[in-house]
Amino acid sequence: MTIPQFLVTILATQVAVLAQPKVMIWTVDGVKREAIVYAPLSKSSRARVPVVLAFHGHGDTAGNYQGVAIHENWQQAVVVYPQGLNSTSDGAPGWQVEKGKDGDRDLKLVDQMLASLREQFSVDDSRIYATGFSNGANFTYLLWAERPHVFAAYAPVAARILPSVHLAGPKPVLHIGGTADRQIPFAAQKDAMEAAKRANGAAGAGAPCGPYCTLYESSSGAPVMTVIHPGGHVYPQETSRMIAEFFKKQSLAAAPR
Repeated sequence: MTIPQFLVTILATQVAVLAQPKVMIWTVDGVKREAIVYAPLSKSSRARVPVVLAFHGHGDTAGNYQGVAIHENWQQAVVVYPQGLNSTSDGAPGWQVEKGKDGDRDLKLVDQMLASLREQFSVDDSRIYATGFSNGANFTYLLWAERPHVFAAYAPVAARILPSVHLAGPKPVLHIGGTADRQIPFAAQKDAMEAAKRANGAAGAGAPCGPYCTLYESSSGAPVMTVIHPGGHVYPQETSRMIAEFFKKQSLAAAPR
């Protein structure tokens, strides 16, 4: 689902663009794929940089979704807004939400994007993150299930987990959802939050961590943070800031190369 245009407008007017994006292009199984990429302005040959992959909702575009401005909230990171392909169900751009669907075209894209980014930037493999909204958030949960050793943390916004998707071990996660959501009912989102808590070994009532925010510490050391707001299927205004701050605190103990 697309982000409400009024929200994108609000975000855009509050942001002073400091870095110029570029479009990167790949060919995956013979299909052209692309993404809008923001890189840090400061380029040190010794500085290793984190990477954030941010996936738009169903029917949206990378060009529109960049308006959430994760890159402005974490200017030291390489922030990537990939463009989804048209779905076979309704022709609108989006992402796979189950393993094996559409030839795993989006899982393959992620693998190829990261390989290419490592060639162009000094990527810190202990600090690679995934986030998304709606359908893009569902794909974010799929990445937890299928690429758990690649990503240090996940931040789905307005997401569900399909029954075929099984979270692979504990990972830090921030899930943001609205109790009045009619596109992805809150009951389904709550099920996803509970699945995350089970995967992470997070028990108990949790502790307040800000407006609508609850932090569940876990026996595995992988926290579950939830932000449950009273709104609908939206990307709340402070979301990108919260995601950036959450990601900055998470890293892999030993990153694969």
